[in-house]
Amino acid sequence: MQRSVLLVDDEANIALSLEFAMTRAGYAVRTAADGEAALAAAQAERPDCVLLDVMMPKLNGYEVCRRLRADPAFSDVAIVMLTAKGGAVEGEKALALGADAFFAKPFSMAEVKRRVAELIGEAQP
Repeated sequence: MQRSVLLVDDEANIALSLEFAMTRAGYAVRTAADGEAALAAAQAERPDCVLLDVMMPKLNGYEVCRRLRADPAFSDVAIVMLTAKGGAVEGEKALALGADAFFAKPFSMAEVKRRVAELIGEAQP
């Protein structure tokens, strides 16, 4: 069965790059451009992993992460947070809210793919 990734980022260039990389790695990829759309997409079809930008319209990534982690249906969904606001404090906040990993932009696409595969229990794509 093909694993799925929900990609949530309001920056079109980053979203397109991530979508391309995750699709090439063999994942079924769905996208959302804001926090509310992300929650709706996750509810409609539960992903194996959420790649989640922090700074977005409507609901920020921290709030989306918090809400997903509060719902038992998403307890085993991997959440990887991405942000332009690099720094230890941002990473600590993401992990404290339940994210499984944190990457500051610009990030290594290979490293993101490796971490996603690791989190959802797959061999390196």
